[in-house]
Amino acid sequence: MHIQGFALGAFQTNCYVVTDEGTRTALVIDPGYNPEIVLDAIDDYKVTHILLTHAHLDHIGGLGKLKEVTGAPIYIHENEKDWLTNPMLNGSGRWPQLGGPITDPAADHFVAEGDKIPFAGRELSVVFVPGHSPGSVAYILEDQVFAGDTLFYGSIGRTDLPGGDFDTLITSIRTKLYTLPPQTVVYPGHGPETTVEREKKLNPFVREDYVYDGEIE
Repeated sequence: MHIQGFALGAFQTNCYVVTDEGTRTALVIDPGYNPEIVLDAIDDYKVTHILLTHAHLDHIGGLGKLKEVTGAPIYIHENEKDWLTNPMLNGSGRWPQLGGPITDPAADHFVAEGDKIPFAGRELSVVFVPGHSPGSVAYILEDQVFAGDTLFYGSIGRTDLPGGDFDTLITSIRTKLYTLPPQTVVYPGHGPETTVEREKKLNPFVREDYVYDGEIE
């Protein structure tokens, strides 16, 4: 199994392409803008899943093109089932300068806490981690977690967008992501990868001794 990450679009949003050489299959997580980069990466692999951690514009900017080319099913949490086709919900209606309103194809499947998604003889586990958005999820694959905009290297996702909530986000991190094994690699929606252990020790927003002062840098 091989994981490639690509920072796409004006927001430099991380899209992850996971490939399995034995089966020549791939899955794509959060196809942001510049979908041609992702299409080059999947090459002649068969894409079996398109997994979304949430439906903000920077995570779905290339979804329509990827769906058109691969025909792969789209997975998202039901709380954001209408966001893919509604520019005001996914944010593209508020930032038209980035490429116009996004009215992507509707989801093919809804995911929920505890779901298992098979891929190349393995399983991805779905973890519901609201806070950054009401339908945010993370996907665990063996000793890795694709965390979307929930947890970053030394930071956390913003909560000032519609549907965001700081206390809910902190609870999601502490009760869901921080219960994973310390060596678990965290692949975030923006910035470099990290580990659960590092963030538990050093992340200023979710250390046990941290008191939120109302500012997120």
